Amino acid sequence: MAETAADTPLLQTPLHDRHVALGARMVPFAGYAMPVQYKEGILTEHLWTRENAGLFDVSHMGQRFLIGADHATTARALETLIPADIQSLQPGKQRYSQFLNSEGGILDDLMVTRPADPDEDGVLYLVVNAACKNEDDALLEKLPLTFIRADHRALLALQGPKAVDALARHAPGVAAMGFMESIATSFDGIPINVARSGYTGEDGYEISVANDKAVAVFDALLAEPEVKPIGLGARDSLRLEAGLCLYGHDIDTTTSPIEGQLQWSIQKRRREAGDFPGAARILKEWTEGPARKRVGILPDGKAPAREGTEIMKDGAVIGRVTSGGFGPSVNGPVAMGYVTSAFAAPETQVELMVRGKALPARIVALPFVPNRFVRKQS
Repeated sequence: MAETAADTPLLQTPLHDRHVALGARMVPFAGYAMPVQYKEGILTEHLWTRENAGLFDVSHMGQRFLIGADHATTARALETLIPADIQSLQPGKQRYSQFLNSEGGILDDLMVTRPADPDEDGVLYLVVNAACKNEDDALLEKLPLTFIRADHRALLALQGPKAVDALARHAPGVAAMGFMESIATSFDGIPINVARSGYTGEDGYEISVANDKAVAVFDALLAEPEVKPIGLGARDSLRLEAGLCLYGHDIDTTTSPIEGQLQWSIQKRRREAGDFPGAARILKEWTEGPARKRVGILPDGKAPAREGTEIMKDGAVIGRVTSGGFGPSVNGPVAMGYVTSAFAAPETQVELMVRGKALPARIVALPFVPNRFVRKQS
């Protein structure tokens, strides 16, 4: 996890006092005081989310609005920074993408939502990473659009197979939503915006609500029998098992979307036009293959391989681990990292240099735990 300099005052989310009252262990993260775990601990919180519903405070993330004359105008402007096809994004839909530099490296990853309301035709809603907010804002401010930092809004994530049951008791319409869909609705009369997405590989929702109403929503959800509060520790182990990238670790300015196995996020129209930052490198890697690839790694035994661990093959270094730890649902260590493409095939046998010892491991397909996103039938 990212750390904050000791002499930097920490920001607080609107739910800070609730976390403290619930016995959370608070840690510095991306400039905020955030709960890493509650009283029951990371392992219990992780497994509860997989089986029930976990409630996360993700208000440190950056919520942003771009506003233009109409959808085409706003979408074309944003597409100068990212490789996703936003012009074809339908009302009430969400799409994942990345801010790219001129070399095709990833500056940050983000979610882009087009509101369903026809009165918001020129509006796009973005969620960016907490640690990258200032740099992302500098990019977005240069666009010929109205740019709004939505710091007046909190963001909650309700994740797990029973999230739909808990939320549907308070918010009309959420049960009928499909994965990556967004609606404006109300929570016991409180206006909210809801997307059916998240960061755990489970079904779930992200809920945007005014800061002064966040505690009411948080407390009402925690009163539901399926729901418990979950901290950043379990959020990290859940996303690792789900094979999801963490910016600054699994993707950064040196990695391209192709190396990161994120090519699915670049739609056909953008590939054919080649009109996004770093297109020359990215399209070349698309055609010829990248020199390295992000892979899943399953160590033998119980010793976890942490970030920075060298990945070896026949005595030579072929890559490094970028995320690693214990996977509670897998009941063993799991890791992700980059290896030379020649060794990226599943079931390739490798060694991990852990505390000076070469430990056996193998390359595996991601995710470690099958995702359970809810997709509508055609």
